[in-house]
Amino acid sequence: MKVTMIGGGGLRTPLVIYGLAQAQGQLGTSEVALYDVDAERLAIIARLCRTVLQGFGHPFAIRTGSDLREAASDATFVLNSVRVGGMSARARDERISIQNGLAGQETTGPGGAAMALRTLPVTLEHAAVVQNVAPRAWFINFTNPAGLITQALSDHTGVRVIGICDTPGELFHKLASCLGEEQSHMTFDYAGLNHLGWIRRVTLRNEDITGRILDDLPLLRGLYPAELFDPVLIKTLRLIPTEYLFFYYSQRKAYENQLRAGATRGEELNQLNRTLFESMAGQQDEDALASYRAYLNSRNASYMKLEGQAASALASQEHDADPFETATGYHRIAIELMRGLMSNVPRQIVLNVRNEGSIPELKHDDVVEVRCSVDSTGVRPLSAGPLPDTVRGLVLAVKGYERTLIRAALNDSITLAQLALLQYPIVGQWELAGAVLHSLCEHDGEFLGYLH
Repeated sequence: MKVTMIGGGGLRTPLVIYGLAQAQGQLGTSEVALYDVDAERLAIIARLCRTVLQGFGHPFAIRTGSDLREAASDATFVLNSVRVGGMSARARDERISIQNGLAGQETTGPGGAAMALRTLPVTLEHAAVVQNVAPRAWFINFTNPAGLITQALSDHTGVRVIGICDTPGELFHKLASCLGEEQSHMTFDYAGLNHLGWIRRVTLRNEDITGRILDDLPLLRGLYPAELFDPVLIKTLRLIPTEYLFFYYSQRKAYENQLRAGATRGEELNQLNRTLFESMAGQQDEDALASYRAYLNSRNASYMKLEGQAASALASQEHDADPFETATGYHRIAIELMRGLMSNVPRQIVLNVRNEGSIPELKHDDVVEVRCSVDSTGVRPLSAGPLPDTVRGLVLAVKGYERTLIRAALNDSITLAQLALLQYPIVGQWELAGAVLHSLCEHDGEFLGYLH
């Protein structure tokens, strides 16, 4: 089995390689082709991946290249994880958001819109190549904003696309941990859009424990990587939100924390990434792997701390965990999905797929984030039922924004992009939308300058 990674020079790649090696008995990977436009970065990541594989006896080959047709040819799975413009573009987007009075974040708000506008044309071109050279491949989309990108791929290409995100699984895992229970004994009814989803019901050994959880304010306070939500909000909402709802429910708080911290997550990661690659370039293999582990631990430990409590990711922190052995993460859900698609035994995974009636208020072809049944015959969304009144309007508004922004990207239209941000609850004002887009285009002519 051949696996292709578009954006193979990314920092998630060694984790995916580790997961593939662990699952070699089930997946039988023979080759992983890493494609990236940054040859220097790709060489460093490929060397790191081969070091990871030493512990497994090098069960498959790792090849690198800048020819996507060659990299994707005859692949069984194509993993799409690109960042057009690099981390510096994310940092710039987030800073422009703050300058316009909004929190800076890469998948929500103006930062998410800018990332989508930059990324969509490139991703659609990549998908066309994959469709030509590997028409039966599963195209697994990591690229953010994952729901919107998956929507565009579903609507405008013929690839067999599935979007993945580790956010729901992280929340499931944390909830089980806070309860002191095995996650395998629990089920979670979950529905929404990517980075806009909620747990609606939790069962433990077939007993509904949702009410007990919602009435336990200390437990609710401990569910998230930072102090994001007032537990009374969650109790009143009667739904358990994923962490990215923070940017909808507490937009002002996130913005003010970023002002206090004097930085955005993208700016801090840009610095951390630059330091990491400079270090690894001059290190021996094992030392480079040690630097990579330390980087992941620091990055993971600081996740959402800046936005939630104005804490810097650059502060010195001690971490002993092995980031390759975490129970959750993108590499875990990617491998679980691949295992499912190669198995005759159905398993349930939360994925980003076409709605097909799962959420009745949304269109059949709207991409949603819901529980799905996965096996070798494909992916089927399970019925999620009607959306609660408290979130229905928000979900419909964000889905409308996604569809209009896709139209803007396909038509190179700045006025459609402005309309999309008008529809978007985080922005929601015509003049503000225009000011944000003007700033983005002024500072990012290479990737956003095509809008007219």
